[in-house]
Amino acid sequence: MSVTGNIVIFSQPLGNSCADRALITTVLCLVLFHALTAGTNGIIEGVVRDKESREPLIGATVIVVGTVMGGTTDDQGRFRISSVRAGVYDVRVSYLGYRTVLVRGVSVLADLRTTVNVEMDRTSIEMEAVEVRAERPLIQRELAGTSFNVGAGKMDLLPVSTVQEVLSLQPGTTLEGNVRGGKTTEVVYLVDGLPFMDVLGGGITASIPRSAISGITMQTGGFDAEYGNAQSGVVNIVTRMGGNEPRWSIRYERDSWLPDSWLQEQNKLIEAEVAGTGPLVQDKLSFFTANVVQSQDTRWWQDFRRQFDSPIVSDVNGLTKLEYMPSALHRVSLQALYSLRDWRDYEFSWRFNLAGLPERSRRALRGTISYGVNAAEGLWLTLTASGFYQHSKIGEGAKEDIIFDPYEYDFFLRYIVKGRRMWWADTRQLISTGKLEASFDGIDEHSMKFGAEINFYDLTSDLVKYEPQKNYFGRTLPAAPLLNYSNAYAYQPRSGSMYIQDKVQVALEGSILSVGFRWDWLDPRAERPIVEFIPTVPGEYQQVVSGKTRARFKHQFSPRLSYSAPFGPSTFVFVNFGQYFQFPLFDYLYSGQRPEQIALGAKNVQAGNPDLQAERTVSWEFGMKYGLSTNAVGSVTYFRKRMLNQVDAKTLVAFDSKYAGDFGFASYVNNAEAKVEGLEVVISREVDEKLRGSMSYSYMVTEGISEYVDQKINFEQWGFPPAAKPFPLSWDQRHTLKGDAEFLAFGFLRTNCIILYNSARPYTYYPTRDGFTSLDTSKVFLPNNARMRSVVFVNMKMSMELSIGAERKVTVYADARNIVNKMNVRWMDSSGRIGGELKDPGGYYDPRRVRVGLEMRW
Repeated sequence: MSVTGNIVIFSQPLGNSCADRALITTVLCLVLFHALTAGTNGIIEGVVRDKESREPLIGATVIVVGTVMGGTTDDQGRFRISSVRAGVYDVRVSYLGYRTVLVRGVSVLADLRTTVNVEMDRTSIEMEAVEVRAERPLIQRELAGTSFNVGAGKMDLLPVSTVQEVLSLQPGTTLEGNVRGGKTTEVVYLVDGLPFMDVLGGGITASIPRSAISGITMQTGGFDAEYGNAQSGVVNIVTRMGGNEPRWSIRYERDSWLPDSWLQEQNKLIEAEVAGTGPLVQDKLSFFTANVVQSQDTRWWQDFRRQFDSPIVSDVNGLTKLEYMPSALHRVSLQALYSLRDWRDYEFSWRFNLAGLPERSRRALRGTISYGVNAAEGLWLTLTASGFYQHSKIGEGAKEDIIFDPYEYDFFLRYIVKGRRMWWADTRQLISTGKLEASFDGIDEHSMKFGAEINFYDLTSDLVKYEPQKNYFGRTLPAAPLLNYSNAYAYQPRSGSMYIQDKVQVALEGSILSVGFRWDWLDPRAERPIVEFIPTVPGEYQQVVSGKTRARFKHQFSPRLSYSAPFGPSTFVFVNFGQYFQFPLFDYLYSGQRPEQIALGAKNVQAGNPDLQAERTVSWEFGMKYGLSTNAVGSVTYFRKRMLNQVDAKTLVAFDSKYAGDFGFASYVNNAEAKVEGLEVVISREVDEKLRGSMSYSYMVTEGISEYVDQKINFEQWGFPPAAKPFPLSWDQRHTLKGDAEFLAFGFLRTNCIILYNSARPYTYYPTRDGFTSLDTSKVFLPNNARMRSVVFVNMKMSMELSIGAERKVTVYADARNIVNKMNVRWMDSSGRIGGELKDPGGYYDPRRVRVGLEMRW
C-alpha cells in the first residue's frame, strides 16, 4: 500500500501555459486603461441656487479650498468635482453679483458622493464670505452595504491606539479582529487602496502613525467589485495629504508617570510622534510626514526585568508623502511607508527561562508612485506602481550558529527551567504591484469604475523549528521524538485581477442599482513532487519520489450585486449579494521539504500544497435604515454567509497515535467549511455638538467543522475523531453590545466613553484526571461544548485643549482602558481552569491601563 502526498519544489519559467496567457492579457489591459487608486477618493456634488427665487445659478464657481480642484455649475445649477481625496475640506462658492459662500467641514468619504447644496444672497457691494457648516447626511443612500467611517478628528477622541482597535468597536466584530464570524486572516487591510499585508503569515504588516491617518473606512458586508482577496471585511486606511499652510505637531505619551512601587498597572510604554505638512511650491507641490517611536516592556515587565534590560519591544514607524498638482487635471504622488520592530515573546511556562525564547525582528518598507490625469470630462485616469519589502527574523545569528540546547523541565513537567526553543527563521518577501483603474461619471445617473492589477512576488523562507510532542491536555511527552516543522523554499508566484463596477442612479434622490464583476487569478509557478510512503515495517515508512507535476493555474469570477431604494421620506432599504474569494497564505502553498530532503527520507510534520484552491464566501445581506430624528438614525441588518473551501490539514499516512512519536505526514487541503447567520441593530447620533455616539447589538451564530488550519491533524494525533458535524467556533459571540458616547464634561473636558460587552464564547470541556488521561473515558469528545464567561470592557478618554497665542494649541489627555479593572476571561483549559494548570495570567485580557499624553500643534 502506498500513500501519495504533495510537496512543492521550484518555480517555472514563462511559457505558453494558460497562466502565461493570462499574464499577457492582464498586462495588455493595464496598457489600455489606467487606474484611480481604489478606495481613496470620493465626489463632491450639489446644486447652487438663488436664496430668494430658488432658481439655479448657471456658471457659479466652486473651489475646494487648499487645492486646485474645482468646477462650475451647469444649466441646472449642478456641479460635480470628481476624484477628491478622502478627508475634510472647505468649499468656496462664488458668483458675480452674489455674496461668496464658504462651506466649512465638508467630509469626503472614499468611494462615496458628498452632497453640498448652496443658497446664495444677492449683493451689490463686495462683502466678506458667508460661512456655513457642512451638514453630513444621516443616511448615505448610495451605500447598499454595511460600512463604517472614522475620521481623524473622531479617532483622536477615541480610546484607541491601533487600526485593529478601531475595527473592534464596530458591530459584528470581536476583540481579536474577527469580522462577522470569519477568521482574522479573512480581513484585508489597505493603506491608500493598496494592501499592506504579510502574504506568508497573514495580518497587517505594521502600525500607521496616528497623525498620518485622514480616515478609516471599514466594510463588513456588501463591498464592491474593486475589493478583492478578502472574505469577511475590508479596512481601508486613507492617509493625509500635504497642505498649502505649514503645520506641525508633536505628541508624547506614556503609562508610567509614577514609580513602580506606586503603580503596577503599566506596560512601561513610552511613545513620541512628530508630524508636519506644508508647501514646497505654493499651490503645486506639498509634503506630509509623520514618524512615531514607541518602546515598552509589555504586560509582563516584572518577569522580563529579571533577565533583560528595557525596552523589550521597540517600534519605529513612519510615512512621508509628496503631492504635486500642477493643475486640476494632473496629480503626481510619491509615498514612502516604513516600519521597524524588535521584540521578545513571552510564555508563562518559560517565565523562569525567558532567555530561552528567541529574539524577533521585522523590517518593512513600501514605496508608491502614482500619476493621475483628468483625461476627459468625468473621466479620471491614474497609474499606480508600488514596491513592498519585508524581512522577518526569528533567533540570533546565522543558520549555522544554531545551538540545539534541549529543554529541561521542573519535576512536574510544567515549567521550562533550562534550554532553548529550537526555532530560527529568516523570511523575505518582495512584492511589486501595478494597479490601474478608470473612474467615469460623465454619463448622467452612472458612476463607473474599471480596474486591473498585477502582482509579482519574490518569496524566500528558511525555517528551522523543532517542537516537543504534547498530548491534548498540554502535557509534554519527553520520551517522544521532536516534531520537525523545518522547511526552506524560494518561489516567484504571480497574481492579478480585473473588475468592472457600475452604479446606476434610477432617479434623483431615488433608487441605486450596483452591478459588478471581478476576475482573480493566481499562478503558483511551482511543481509538486508525487511522494509515496511505502511501509517497510510496522510504524516505519520509506519516502519515494515517483514523479512531479506542475501546480495548476487558479482563477475565479465573482459577481457583486446590490440595490438600494427609499421607502418613505426617512426610510432606506438595501439588499446585496456577493461571492468573495481569497487565496490561501503562501506559506500554506510552499512550506514543506525540498526534493533532495525528501529523497533522503526526511519527514516534516506538514507540507504545503500549491494546488490549494481559493477559499470562497457566499454572502447575502438585507438592511433598513430609518431616520429617527433630525440628528439620529437607526438601522437593522440581517446577513447570512457560507464559507467554503477553507484550508485544513489531512493526514496522508495512517498511524496509530499510541506509537512513540510517529506523527505521520500531513498536507494542507480545501476540506473545511463554516456558516454564519446574524442580525445587527445600530442607533447612532452623530450630528450633535453636545452628545454624540452610537449603540449597537449583534446576534450571531458561527459554526464550522474546523477553526484553524491544522485542527483535524491535531485531533488525529491526539486520538480523537474529526468533528462529524458543525460546532460553534471559538469566536462564536452570540450576543454583543457596544456603545460609545462623546460629550463635554464639566464644560471643558472632551470625553469619549466606550462600553464593550460580549456573551461567553465557547471552549472544549474535556477534563483530565492526571494530565494524561480523561476524567471520564466513556465521554465522547465534542469540540467547543461549553462556554467561558462574558466579557465587559469600559474604556474612556478625556482631553482638554488649551490655546497658547493665536497659532499654538496644546491638548492634554488621559486614555484609560478597562477602567473598572474587570478580570475578563480570555481562555480556559479543557478542565475549565482559567489560565490552565499554571494559572497563567494570560488567561485574562489585559487589566487596567492608563496612558497620559501631551500634544502640541502649530
